[in-house]
Amino acid sequence: MRVQTRVATGPGGNPGAPARPLPPTSLVYAEDPGGGAHGSVDAGWIKDDEEETVFREVVSFSPDPLPVRYYDKDTTKPVSFYLSSLEELLAWTPRMEDGFNVALEPLACRQPPLSSQRPRTLLCHDMMGGYLDDRFIQGSVVQTPYAFYHWQCIDVFVYFSHHTVTIPPVGWTNAAHRHGVCVLGTFITEWNEGGRLCEAFLAGDKRSYQAVADRLVQIAQFFRFDGWLINIENSLSLAAVGNTPPFLWYLTTQLHRQVPGGLVLWYDSVVQSGQLKWQDELNQHNRVFFDSCDGFFTNYNWREEHLERMLGQAGERRADVYVGVDVFARGNVVGGRFDTDKSLELIRKHGFSVALFAPGWVYECLEKKDFFQNQDKFWSRLERYLPTHSICSLPFVTSFCLGLGARRVCYGQEEAVGPWYHLSAQEIQPLFGEHRLGGDGRGWVRTHCCLEDAWHGGSSLLVRGVIPPEVGNVAVRWAPVPPKIFLSMVYKLEGPTDVTVALELTTGDASSCHIGGISVLNAETSSRHSLRPLRVPPTKLARWVGRCGRQLSRGWVQHCYEVSLRGCLLLDLLVCFSRPPGSQEEESFTCRLGEIQVVDAASLLAPLPQVETVTISQVRWQPAASEQEGPPSLLQLSCTLHWSFLLSQVRCFRIHYWGGTSDDSPGRELPRPEMPTFLGLAFATQYRIVDLLVEAAGPGQDRRVEFLVEPVPKEGFRPQLLRVFLVLAIYRAAACEVISGAFSAAPGSATPSSGLWAAGKWLWGSLHCGPASAQREAVGSGQAALQARASAAAQPLLHLGCLGGFLVWCLDPTALGHTAAGLGGVCCGPSTVSMA
Repeated sequence: MRVQTRVATGPGGNPGAPARPLPPTSLVYAEDPGGGAHGSVDAGWIKDDEEETVFREVVSFSPDPLPVRYYDKDTTKPVSFYLSSLEELLAWTPRMEDGFNVALEPLACRQPPLSSQRPRTLLCHDMMGGYLDDRFIQGSVVQTPYAFYHWQCIDVFVYFSHHTVTIPPVGWTNAAHRHGVCVLGTFITEWNEGGRLCEAFLAGDKRSYQAVADRLVQIAQFFRFDGWLINIENSLSLAAVGNTPPFLWYLTTQLHRQVPGGLVLWYDSVVQSGQLKWQDELNQHNRVFFDSCDGFFTNYNWREEHLERMLGQAGERRADVYVGVDVFARGNVVGGRFDTDKSLELIRKHGFSVALFAPGWVYECLEKKDFFQNQDKFWSRLERYLPTHSICSLPFVTSFCLGLGARRVCYGQEEAVGPWYHLSAQEIQPLFGEHRLGGDGRGWVRTHCCLEDAWHGGSSLLVRGVIPPEVGNVAVRWAPVPPKIFLSMVYKLEGPTDVTVALELTTGDASSCHIGGISVLNAETSSRHSLRPLRVPPTKLARWVGRCGRQLSRGWVQHCYEVSLRGCLLLDLLVCFSRPPGSQEEESFTCRLGEIQVVDAASLLAPLPQVETVTISQVRWQPAASEQEGPPSLLQLSCTLHWSFLLSQVRCFRIHYWGGTSDDSPGRELPRPEMPTFLGLAFATQYRIVDLLVEAAGPGQDRRVEFLVEPVPKEGFRPQLLRVFLVLAIYRAAACEVISGAFSAAPGSATPSSGLWAAGKWLWGSLHCGPASAQREAVGSGQAALQARASAAAQPLLHLGCLGGFLVWCLDPTALGHTAAGLGGVCCGPSTVSMA
């Protein structure tokens, strides 16, 4: 569906499904006998019979290390990763943690298809070594992140780094696929180490290079991206270079079999002799590699004579030659920076594709505060050389969110304030720019991304324009679409204005086209039609949309349309801005578009999908930081939720929680907020909760926190009755028994040879918890001895906090002159523990 601005002239789940029993898991789960949601909940938000899983947890502060490849070592948030060696590549097999990095979005259908022979545009994203803020799969807090949103202008996206195997961060794959753009990772070898790596898999027999190719295909298929850029930037032996074309051919053939639409591209580096010798063109020295794969990415120091020579070499495959353009303008290059259009002018003159290398220059080298202005300036200079494509599949839904913002909004309701950045949350973007009417150019329409206001997500689309007196309206063009469709538009006009906003359609083959629910605007061709908005939604769709034709929160307005099409080819959807009837004044307007939805009406009648089989793993407890002495009143809970769901039916999952409830006495609960708290978005069937603050459970208490997994259907609507899945985690402190022990230290000793660190002090010696029976025997004598020592020293017992499953008290060693002191404690860990 095309998202393009143009100027037009013309006259002025099944609600009744029972809860299903859940299979047992390796964790301590049980089906909730009540089978219902707990507490008083807004009936419009959640049903009374939603499925619930109960997880019981005893709080323990024992460390539970996570695999560093998959989780950030500081925050334990899941991250995208790379592989650093041939050994890591060959050893890779899918693990549970890899599920975070699997793309949810399939490659969207587009027109024209990538396989067409028109010149293409490749963007090679190389930024400061890669894996920056974009590596955080569930998003991060970033004040001024890099954003790319000119997707309609590019065809291929390459994520580049200097690691051996660069697996694209999943956020880039989701965003690109949503726009019909294919995504490639990078396989690179460099320097002497790269030469040794190549000899290891290319200089032997075919089993070696086929094993590498098979693993690269498996990785692309598993993580659901589309192929590889192969970059060998080191010299090769004759044996290794001789096996390189068969390696490329085998890799390409296998990728095409396993990944529909897959691509393998070769970078201009090594020549047929094995020398590392950049050619800046396709020629007889590197043609053998081009013939073995899908395309050729040239080096950057070319001149027009290189392009002229390549015409004969490329033949009918000119579109498969991607002429490299270094936007940083390093070396002896044409154009670059804000003169990059000079490079594209020559490349397109000769009919080649273009490979833009590192267009993030506008972010890296210019002022961050001016990023959006510079980004639009850079791409606007190139737009005449960038053929665009359109999305041609339903549903077509976008709130124009960039995947970032200063706040997060959910259907007009603000749910979080503060900067956020989440690439997977980026929605379909339009073509940005300014378009003027012919003649004196007084009429114009300009589109911008708008971070100041949003209907859903973090941004909206700002449309500004002027309707001159001689023109009735201007329109913003959106999309092609099928037979019976439901449309929704959410918008907000700024300031006092008489301009009206409406949706229009254009169709092809008017002779056989019958359309219900619209009026014809152009009687001669019957090609442009005005839609009549619904005052109320159809009864069958009422559970999906209940606000049609109404003023919504914060000034937003929603218009809904239902259109029947028979024998029609629907070409475009347009948002039309019109002057008042009879007005001859110039009319300016400012409008924010919050959301456009075009869906197959039949899909809205299907049962709502359901989340199934939720489990919790990788639980970690930590006491929350506090200046108060004594046991912590708050805990930090980290854990991973997993569930089952048919991903083809969902846009994403919204994760919420309720916390703070208590089972201090039977039948009594602490008050719970009316609505759950939003935690984040998941674009996979798992989500890592990190450092969630919950109340600590006291002796004999149970407390609980509830997690809710809410699927958001592909159609984008949030139904009035949601099918969510609840996970109830009940946690309590472990049973505690008093034990005794001793420690000693040499007077004046500055650094103990062994011991425990707690509350800023070393506890020298050892603390042991034996079997429970031995602990009980020690209670009387140990407690008495500890109290006697405290009394003799005239010092109170000092509580030192909780450490490794122990609540620890001791006498202040300084009060006893560093000779000896008693140590007592409460063992809250397993029945047998030994710590030194």
